[in-house]
Amino acid sequence: MLKMMTFFQGLAGQQTVPGVLDFPRSSQKLPSTSEGESETSMSEASSEDLVPPLEAKAAPESNKDQLTKQKKKRPKGLANMFSVFTKGRKKGQPSSAQPEGEPESQPESSRPLPTVEELKAALERGRLEAAGPLLALERELQASARGGESAEELVRRQSKVEALYALLRDQVLGLLRRPLDVAPERLRQALAVLAEQEREDRRAAEAEAEAEAAGPGASGPGASALVSARPRRWLQLWRRGVAQAAEERLCARPAAGAEGRSEAERVFLHMGRTMKEDLEAVVERLKPLFPADVDVVAAYAESYHEHFAAQLAAMAQFELCERDTYMLLVWVQNLYPNDIINSPKLAGELQRVRLGSLLPPRQIRLLEATFLSNEVASVRELMARALQLESQRWAQDVAPQRLDGHCHSELAIDIIQIISQGQAKAESITLELGVQIKHVLLLELAAFLRSYQRAFDDFLERCRQLRNYRGNVIANINNCLSLRTSMEQKWQNPQDLPGHLLDPLSELKSRGFDTLLQRLFGDLKPLFKKFTQTHWAAPEQTLEEILSTVADRLPEFSELLDCFREELVEVVHLHLVKEYITRLSKRSLVLKTVEQQQQLAGHILANGDAIQRFCAQNGSSAAWLRHALPQLAEIIRLQDPSAIKIEVATYATWYPDFSKGHLSAILAIKGNLSSGDIRSIRSILDVSMGAHQSSKPLFSLIKVG
Repeated sequence: MLKMMTFFQGLAGQQTVPGVLDFPRSSQKLPSTSEGESETSMSEASSEDLVPPLEAKAAPESNKDQLTKQKKKRPKGLANMFSVFTKGRKKGQPSSAQPEGEPESQPESSRPLPTVEELKAALERGRLEAAGPLLALERELQASARGGESAEELVRRQSKVEALYALLRDQVLGLLRRPLDVAPERLRQALAVLAEQEREDRRAAEAEAEAEAAGPGASGPGASALVSARPRRWLQLWRRGVAQAAEERLCARPAAGAEGRSEAERVFLHMGRTMKEDLEAVVERLKPLFPADVDVVAAYAESYHEHFAAQLAAMAQFELCERDTYMLLVWVQNLYPNDIINSPKLAGELQRVRLGSLLPPRQIRLLEATFLSNEVASVRELMARALQLESQRWAQDVAPQRLDGHCHSELAIDIIQIISQGQAKAESITLELGVQIKHVLLLELAAFLRSYQRAFDDFLERCRQLRNYRGNVIANINNCLSLRTSMEQKWQNPQDLPGHLLDPLSELKSRGFDTLLQRLFGDLKPLFKKFTQTHWAAPEQTLEEILSTVADRLPEFSELLDCFREELVEVVHLHLVKEYITRLSKRSLVLKTVEQQQQLAGHILANGDAIQRFCAQNGSSAAWLRHALPQLAEIIRLQDPSAIKIEVATYATWYPDFSKGHLSAILAIKGNLSSGDIRSIRSILDVSMGAHQSSKPLFSLIKVG
């Protein structure tokens, strides 16, 4: 039978998937408004394009030469670019995009803004420090709009600012797309830019709300010429990038080497392992670097969870085979919540995120019902196939195996394994499902045992002449122990196990004993007849011959398990006592003198002790039979009717099936009793004296004529 395995078993010792969060390097640029036009505009722009018009108009015409000289002396490069960050801050207060420890530059009034070419060159080199001057340009553009600059000039300048923002955005989001490949300081710098852009989005939103409240014209005559560029929503774009990265990671082709697993199993194993390792990397390496309000763990966890759930939901739409139904439930109910969500490194973080289940409850219940139906049908089919193969071996006269000197059959082991694996599969999904399937499987086992009993009965009738007949009978009796023990162990309270579930095993064992003892009992029959044939002349010698015959045959049963060999000796013990009493009840012996009755009572007592001692020495635990012959001997020995009545009443408590007919047959031996005495003694059985708990059928097996 297919042995299903837990997919995450052994993952801790395997190598991790290389390149955790190793997202593709050739990421597409995110869309930007008029990006192509902005690039062209920037290539043609000069530093004068970014000088505020109001500042240019303030210079008198006569000072044009002086302005030209100042422009020529204007410093190039980015060394003095970052004075914009000091605008509106107290001295010494660092900017979010300014590297820690960088000294404050000279006062802003002495540092002109960089040119478009300088900003573009800096951004293309990945210099995120350009974010500060770019933000300053954006704000000055907004100030120029309020100052009445021409619409044409405003549009031209805004297109250049937006093109620069497109470059900055691609740089920042490109770094955040592959965060584990970025140096920590570099990553902090990108995050600082992202945070500053989010703050600027909020500030712009507040300003827009104030302008709307102030009414038309409050923003200035040129404000309407500017296209609203905020909110830019870079944080939202970053989250989309995380979702895309999660999809790319989980959709990657599974690594080879997962032999024996279906395609679906390999895919889900790959997704589970990837998600676990990636989220562990996020918690350990990214969480300390990201701002708390970004909640990087939740962003990645939710993206991975959504894609994982989408994959399972898509798969659940199809008609699944048994194996894939089981696999789906294992992931949804066990592996995902236990091995990923509640794994030691992730539990504290992901429990806070509250990702939920991969599938809705109703769909899970439908899948569980399908699984139970599939599994029960599979167990039924496998058990039937195992019995069929075993029956074929019996019919083909294949000798049973020997294990520790006992006849052994693999059938019981196969059946127990089939049942146990079915329950283990259900428990590997949830313990609750394991409880559900346990009772159903026990009923299936009981149905199998009835089929087993019928097949064994057929074998007993049809295969008597086969050489290995007795060996196979013994092997099947031995099977009963494993099967009974398995049922009792699986039942929550063995005392509550319905008796009818075990009846087939009891019947099988009984039929097996009858078959094994048939020849012995046949040999004993003529020996017991000697008691009546000789009129009990020499009962000791006859009994000695009987016990000797039994002793010679007992080795034939040595291949039974010890417990069953003891039970079989108990059956022999019962047979010896029953046949002895049967001979006493034949009414062929009538003793009229007290001496004759006492002599016979002595023989019966001695024979009873001999039978009890012999059977106990050979393993019989039928202690309840020890009173059967000695107390009958006492009834025959006593002469006072009152004393006999007391003895009969006591005897009836040990053997409640001791009837008036049996009593009459014994009293017939006492030829000196009157019919009135016999009637009086028989009447004592009309009164119920109760019965010992250990009492079992004895006299109901004895027919009296």
